Amino acid sequence: MAENKRVPARQDVLEQDTWNLSPLFRSDKAWQRACREAEELYPKIASFRGRLGRSAKTLRDCCDFESGLSRLIDRIGVYAHLRHSEDVANPAYQGMLARFTFIATRAGEAASYIPPEVQAIPKAKMAEFLKSPLLEPYKFNLEKLLRFKPHILSENEERLLAMQGEVAQTPSKVFDQLSDADLKFGTVVDETGCEVELTQGSFRTLLESPKRAVRKEAFDKYYAVHEGHGNTLAAALAGSVLQDVYNARARNFASAREAALFGDKVPVAVYDSLIEAVRGELPTLHRYFEIRRRALRVRELHAYDNYAPIIRSEKVRILYDEAVATISEALAPLGDAYVRTLREGLSGARWVDKYENRNKHSGAYSSGCYDSPPYILMNYREEVLDSMFTLAHEAGHSMHSHHSHAAQPYQYGDYTIFVAEVASTFNEQLLARHLFSKVKSRKRRAELINKEIDEIRGTIIRQTMFAEFEKNIHALAEAGEPLTLEVFRNSYRALLDAYFGPDFVIDPVLELEGLRIPHFYRAFYVYKYATGLSAAIALARNVIGGGEKERKRYLGFLQSGGSKYPLDQLRDAGVNLTRPDAVSQAMARFRELVDELDTLV
Repeated sequence: MAENKRVPARQDVLEQDTWNLSPLFRSDKAWQRACREAEELYPKIASFRGRLGRSAKTLRDCCDFESGLSRLIDRIGVYAHLRHSEDVANPAYQGMLARFTFIATRAGEAASYIPPEVQAIPKAKMAEFLKSPLLEPYKFNLEKLLRFKPHILSENEERLLAMQGEVAQTPSKVFDQLSDADLKFGTVVDETGCEVELTQGSFRTLLESPKRAVRKEAFDKYYAVHEGHGNTLAAALAGSVLQDVYNARARNFASAREAALFGDKVPVAVYDSLIEAVRGELPTLHRYFEIRRRALRVRELHAYDNYAPIIRSEKVRILYDEAVATISEALAPLGDAYVRTLREGLSGARWVDKYENRNKHSGAYSSGCYDSPPYILMNYREEVLDSMFTLAHEAGHSMHSHHSHAAQPYQYGDYTIFVAEVASTFNEQLLARHLFSKVKSRKRRAELINKEIDEIRGTIIRQTMFAEFEKNIHALAEAGEPLTLEVFRNSYRALLDAYFGPDFVIDPVLELEGLRIPHFYRAFYVYKYATGLSAAIALARNVIGGGEKERKRYLGFLQSGGSKYPLDQLRDAGVNLTRPDAVSQAMARFRELVDELDTLV
């Protein structure tokens, strides 16, 4: 009889394998008290209305009050979000998240007068204000706000936009509930004869099975369920895209893409040059697929063959504690203090919620706030090498937060997503290089080369394809085209054909992949993975090949938080993304790896 591998309920998970949320709040009751405090506090921000232009001191007092309120709401939001992630089907946690959203929306509504009122201060007067030492702690943020002047609306219009905050999250909430709670995929018998529950977490593991029938069954069952809910998923994504377009138009941006890039001060040319550089290397990607097809000894290559091991090495189980030890060794070039903090956070301090449980949020992420540890959600799987790399990735985010919060005041403690993906993929680069340094056999080297190829393929090439999909569907919406299920499928199919090449068999259900990507509910986010890894490859080379100067430059980058624009931070660290050099070098590295793999396989 087949052994059953069932996902445990949350209450059956060992405490030491869960995160410790007590630094945020000691209990749900303490969280409720903080909610009441915030509800009493946020109306008081109205006391500054109409007075911001009186003096630098009044503006400073308002900034201090708003920062204090935001800091409290951050703690409330992170706690609710983490609780909800533990069990997305738990109605109590759904209620906590809804209450946080209500408070955040009402607070945003109450403070919505601040940007237009600051914008209304006469230019000469504001210039004098900014010379005052009182405003020095907020100077960069105020200058960023002034840069938004063409896109700030009247007080009443800003209030109306703030009031729709809860409604605007509906598409994302519909997708999350479908994806993490309501969609049930059944079970698959794996290559060992075990019956495995097919979930968002186990899907990737099953696609890595050496047995093709297992991979195909998992793929077919997974996408059959998505196809059965295709119109709902399409409607949710369409709602999110239309919300992006509405917000951009309301704020006088030429497009949703320009609106998304404006805050980071990233030229649209950076986005377009990324797509151009990656498309220029697609013939190498197609050659890699042919290598994979030959190595797997299949007549046709399908999407469910994309993650199967092409090197038949012995499967190794990497226990969580072993992964922590290996990651710590790999990150030694960053110094003893970095490694000590990392090891304690991943183990004794319980930053990490380690393993999958029923209805737990899928995937992995790093989350926290200025007054909490940088928590990590994992669905760690001992039999999957990628789990160790994912842990290193999320630890990169968390150590970025740790350094940023330690070095910066609250208002500059949060870094942009653009630079976040540098810190995370930098850690993966150091881990890969560490494993390369210990490899002895030809077969093991080929396996690690293929792992690095898959990292570039998944983080630069795949995310660039996603970025192109986002660009295309937003452009369709802006042109007045209805975003139906058929439109989404056709748009995605054109990209699949281009990126996978003429010899790759595209199963029609793969056209639904664009409907299952959670990142699309945060518009124009995914391209930052690609630019991030490109920058990380360059910085890792600098740190490993350099000395104390290069290490300090990188740690200085981690410590800079949100005190500068991201392209300036990266330039200080040693990478200039306004030129195509970093992406081109990353793609050259991809070509070198494919060449070597071809000789080894």
